[in-house]
Amino acid sequence: MFGNVLTAMVTPFDEQLRVNYAAAAKLAQYLAENGTDGIVVAGTTGESPTLTKDEKLNLFKEVKQAVGDSCKVIAGVGTYSTRETIELTQKVTDLKLDGIMVVVPYYNKPSQQGLYEHFRAVAESTDLPIMLYNIPGRTGVNLQPETVVKLAEIPNILSLKEAAGSMDQVSELKSSLPSSFTIYSGDDSLTLPMLALGCSGVVSVASHIVGKQIKQMIESYLKGDIKKSLEWHLKLYPIFKGIFVTSNPAPIKFLLNEIGLNVGGYRPPLVGPTPKEQEFLRNLLKSFNYFQL
Repeated sequence: MFGNVLTAMVTPFDEQLRVNYAAAAKLAQYLAENGTDGIVVAGTTGESPTLTKDEKLNLFKEVKQAVGDSCKVIAGVGTYSTRETIELTQKVTDLKLDGIMVVVPYYNKPSQQGLYEHFRAVAESTDLPIMLYNIPGRTGVNLQPETVVKLAEIPNILSLKEAAGSMDQVSELKSSLPSSFTIYSGDDSLTLPMLALGCSGVVSVASHIVGKQIKQMIESYLKGDIKKSLEWHLKLYPIFKGIFVTSNPAPIKFLLNEIGLNVGGYRPPLVGPTPKEQEFLRNLLKSFNYFQL
């Protein structure tokens, strides 16, 4: 439904750290032309905790208008409040987007039953396709496979971005869920291992700069050329790991600025890479011969 390569898009800011909607539209078009099948707007990589509801809604509109039908647009609507998540979801429902992504509520650490009730309530508030997002390293709670299986019974909960980092958990999910339910890697470096377990692709950060190459890696695997897909994985691996030299999305925004896609700075409490990290990131680009790809 969403494709194989989804990009968790950064949110561009101007010099006053206001959302730069023109730059967001330009970036979305660039992504759509460079390997991205779907764009996740206002996710963690988009600095969603520091965006207002109105900023998110305007971003959703601008990105969808920029890419039209050439690329799927998925709205990041998840918060740690069920009520607020539903309110934003209902405002998104009329924007003719392709789906919403709902992260596990963070900080308040709900039980598995609480998680089920949260996602069920959100799903009942919209007809849009829903991608669940499990990232316990940020939320403090792991969405357990048995809870996902229960949620998959709800008609418009169709997908999962899985970033727990456990291949055993992915195996359990794939063995318990219907084949129509899609799972995406939430970690660039785990895309190939998760493809081997039957997953559908990746919600990527690295695809901002190597989207075409990630797509080739996935397409090679799906065509049965395992050797070629492994070659791509190993070549891309330094990028996959290097863009997390400090807190996401600081490194990827720095790299986008380096290659001429002006996405601006970072809203506090995030800060940019240190001089040492900047040097590392520049060398990462050079070592990958980015401009020759």
